[in-house]
Amino acid sequence: MAREQKTARSRFKRVLLKLSGEALQDREGGQSLSPAILASITGQVRAARALGVQVAIVVGGGNIFRGLPGEGHGIDRVTGDYMGMLATMINALAIQATLSRNGVDARAISAIAMPALADTFSRRTAVHHLDKGRVVVFGAGTGNPFFTTDTAAALRASEIGADLLLKATKVDGIYTEDPVKNPKARRFTTLTYQEALQRQLKVMDAAAFSLCQENRIPIIVFNFFKRNELVRALKGEAVGTLVRAG
Repeated sequence: MAREQKTARSRFKRVLLKLSGEALQDREGGQSLSPAILASITGQVRAARALGVQVAIVVGGGNIFRGLPGEGHGIDRVTGDYMGMLATMINALAIQATLSRNGVDARAISAIAMPALADTFSRRTAVHHLDKGRVVVFGAGTGNPFFTTDTAAALRASEIGADLLLKATKVDGIYTEDPVKNPKARRFTTLTYQEALQRQLKVMDAAAFSLCQENRIPIIVFNFFKRNELVRALKGEAVGTLVRAG
């Protein structure tokens, strides 16, 4: 690890990247898993690793199934949430496979035991893979219903001792309102955790903000699809919206 730290050009040693399931879809919504987007993720993760950064990923499953809307189709919330966790594992395996095929050593880790497909989550296993230079892709959320993958991201970031949580979106930060619906919406450059909670900002749920506040993990919300934004964030440049202690 000493050699990696000497060559690092990042402000951060270990980060967690939160990807929504929808981020893996093509722009038209036709393919649940876009090969082009998976390739883009691979390129950005490789660039992050080149900075000497250990990278963990939490991925959602909304491109395949969401638990809460399932209630409208006669599926109870608990069952729906478990179905959503399985959807996140499909995405985690797709990311792992794409990374590995392109020369980036990666391991999928599941919160629910499915040893034929992935390692079962333990903090020791996750940290071991990261220290060996592997990208860790967490799936199955927290392993419990009623918790979002944003909360899973904050939890895993806390458990592995991440220096930063990066929330990947399709917009360049947190706004006062939805900038798509209101072009006059104002973007925040920085927020405190408390401000984010008081404003009830929908970019992450309250449990995720609270976990990061408790463990003093800064959050950057940024446009993952803007060229080089991930690398710029890791270098400490002003990107998106930074949420931190006051």
